[in-house]
Amino acid sequence: MSRSQSYRDLIVWEKAIALCINIYGICSGFPKTELYGLSDQMRRAAVSISSNIAEGQARQHPGEFRQFLSIANGSLAELDTQRIIAEKLGFISSDISQGLDCQITEIRKMLYSLRASLKG
Repeated sequence: MSRSQSYRDLIVWEKAIALCINIYGICSGFPKTELYGLSDQMRRAAVSISSNIAEGQARQHPGEFRQFLSIANGSLAELDTQRIIAEKLGFISSDISQGLDCQITEIRKMLYSLRASLKG
């Protein structure tokens, strides 16, 4: 794989940003008692995904990039778990949860493919 000039060239980074924006919008409808609870955790996990993609791409070695993609994938798994909890608590509808699940699954597949394409 040829290296992108910037993390901004990566479609997976763009999709992670879109997921983050979506999470912020959804969490704004959570009960105020969740401001520093589940809502905060979901926002942090969502920010971490795109941030780790960007930081990893900026590294000079493919091995470091792979490591940061693994961290991004961990944050994605964390967000997926929090999505399920939010649905079970009634903070989000099953339709919203399903939409998030689709976004998360797409990003997970893209992270896996990008990580697999990095040799070294």
